Amino acid sequence: MFNSLSDRLTSTFKNLRGKGRLSEADVDATVREIRRALLDADVAVPVVRAFTASVKERALGSEVSQALNPGQQVVKIVNEELVGILGGQTRRLNLAKNPPTVIMLAGLQGAGKTTLAGKLSRYLKDQGHSPLLVAADLQRPNAVKQLQVNGERAGVPVYAPHPGVSSEFEAATGDPVAVARQGVEEARTKLHDIVIVDTAGRLGVDAELMQQAADIRAAITPDEVLFVIDAMIGQDAVATAQAFNEGVNFTGVVLTKLDGDARGGAALSVASVTGKPVMFASTGEGLKDFEVFHPDRMASRILDMGDILTLIEQAEKSWDKDEAARMAKKFVDQEDFTFEDFLAQMQQLRNMGSMKKMLMMMPGAAGMREQLENFDEREIDRVEAMVRSMTPHERVAPKIINGSRRARIARGSGVHVSEVNALLERFTQAQKMMKKMAAGGGIPGMPGMAGPGGFGGGSRKKQQAAKGKKKARSGNPAKAAQERAEAEARRAGARSALPTGSAFGQQGGDFDPSSLNLPKGFEKFLGK
Repeated sequence: MFNSLSDRLTSTFKNLRGKGRLSEADVDATVREIRRALLDADVAVPVVRAFTASVKERALGSEVSQALNPGQQVVKIVNEELVGILGGQTRRLNLAKNPPTVIMLAGLQGAGKTTLAGKLSRYLKDQGHSPLLVAADLQRPNAVKQLQVNGERAGVPVYAPHPGVSSEFEAATGDPVAVARQGVEEARTKLHDIVIVDTAGRLGVDAELMQQAADIRAAITPDEVLFVIDAMIGQDAVATAQAFNEGVNFTGVVLTKLDGDARGGAALSVASVTGKPVMFASTGEGLKDFEVFHPDRMASRILDMGDILTLIEQAEKSWDKDEAARMAKKFVDQEDFTFEDFLAQMQQLRNMGSMKKMLMMMPGAAGMREQLENFDEREIDRVEAMVRSMTPHERVAPKIINGSRRARIARGSGVHVSEVNALLERFTQAQKMMKKMAAGGGIPGMPGMAGPGGFGGGSRKKQQAAKGKKKARSGNPAKAAQERAEAEARRAGARSALPTGSAFGQQGGDFDPSSLNLPKGFEKFLGK
């Protein structure tokens, strides 16, 4: 949704890097580019004016002039202002003190109200509530049937006393106000703590729509009125939102189709113009593609700073804690990582949702957007097919997979042998890396970490030279045992020659690890 805006803002901030001080001309040029980026993203003109004026005022003040890194300070200012126009703080549903909590959905036809009703009901059910859907849209063809299907998929009951119309040529006969009122009574009788009322929409804002929505609101006195708006409608979002705010006085906004390729101006305009917060966002077609709207996280996504908190929340919801504990124990005990473990971890990732969406939440994802867009999710299916084509013994001991076994695995998974070879090679590298990390050697090639390529490992040439100087072991078992005994004696002599004092105050002789009250099993890291 915000790809174009994110790219424009990121390229604008690149021009500020390395500057020790920002002149007024630098600030003016930056604000001008921000203004163009926002207008190109279909953000409402009044919002753009207020936003850029605030950014310029703060950028020319002492807040930036006294900063050690003015460029980063400007990015911080833009981030804070973006959070402000997106609503400032995360807004949750206001639940009624005396159930049921009544939630009314309003919006134009085609905005996705009925689909959103199913997503919202599933979300609330997962939160431990007992929602009831009420089909009060009796004018759109098959709207009642669609809500019933969504309710069935979400596992939520639907109150639909009237079937509605089945074609556009059929005249509406039911009374949506009466249906809404009866639905609230049904929820109270059946002890549902939340009622979601789906109302009718129109192709445009008209008096009939507003009067019907106002009548439903007066009849059921909802605790929340959510205005559902298509995030792809652009500049018209402001006029539509203002009309609905005057007609039904909604309490919050829900953005749908946030996964589309539009420029996203509606998301940046509605909250600022109406003063009503964006509460939820629909990010796909599935029932699970629904999330609470966090202004600070959305601003971070727009500025290509990632959304790690949302990733963590998704992992906590879908990750199997027992499996994670098993893998952690295996890692600590330095056991081999097998293809069985690989399959289990792949299933955990699948439970989190689309790999492409998760990767796009990483900081700096805009720099590899083209590669991510070309990423084929079916590649994961092919990898899984190759692993499942292996025998149980091959998954545990991949070293036994010779040429004939590789050919059999390729035939069983419908891929070329070269793909099986590439998988085995990558898996071997992953095994080595995990062993090195578990042994305390750090991540190979990672600066600041012990290990090859890191600050603790020295240069590659030095390591190779040291490796070359290492004395080769004898092939004779008896002689090799003698050499090991001599090496151990030399190490023991070196330890006895060390000074008795130490930096930690240990004076003389050896010490007992039990006196340190260390966790169980920690002695092996002390050589005990």
